[in-house]
Amino acid sequence: MRQESINFGFEARYFQSAEITANTKQLIYVIHGYGQQAQYFIRKFNALNNDEICVVAPEGLSRFYLEGFSGRVGATWMTKEERLTDIKNYINYLTAIHQQLTAGRKDLKTSIVGFSQGAATASRWAAMSHISFEKLILWAGIFPPDMNFEKASHQFSGKKIYYVYGTEDPFLTKDRMEEMKELSKMVEVKPSVISFKGGHDIADSPLKEIFL
Repeated sequence: MRQESINFGFEARYFQSAEITANTKQLIYVIHGYGQQAQYFIRKFNALNNDEICVVAPEGLSRFYLEGFSGRVGATWMTKEERLTDIKNYINYLTAIHQQLTAGRKDLKTSIVGFSQGAATASRWAAMSHISFEKLILWAGIFPPDMNFEKASHQFSGKKIYYVYGTEDPFLTKDRMEEMKELSKMVEVKPSVISFKGGHDIADSPLKEIFL
């Protein structure tokens, strides 16, 4: 048996909080976590709704039933199976969205928020796509340990990097926090750390502190 691959056109959805107009100054990409859907995840950023900000929520390219064979559906950015292909595909997808939204608008300031599993997706996209961005926010997630650190260090130089987490987040253990510190050293960045009272979720106060 031999494995082959094929490149073909692929249509995928994304959501945005508002139309991009002459008043729009910021694009904020929000990358959801495992098992979420973009259309619901984007609502967690309603605190940023104003005429100058457009929040954009892409969606993981693989969907699945969260329980059994029916009911609620979630999405994921990748699994361990064909992971390098998944990474390549979602970087191409995210870059295509950005190119479409910024066509003719090079003045838009761009930020990327990656939540939970989406933190790894956001990190890889920011490091590997050569898009111009101002801020990268890792929320309840960390840099992927298999990232190209030399390339990431170059891409992240001069950028504002944030690490945001809830003090009651059950997924962020002491070991996980220590791993984030070590990975940050490898990327040669010192993230601004913001914590809030809460669990594994998005909170309004850090959003306002970072963007408003």
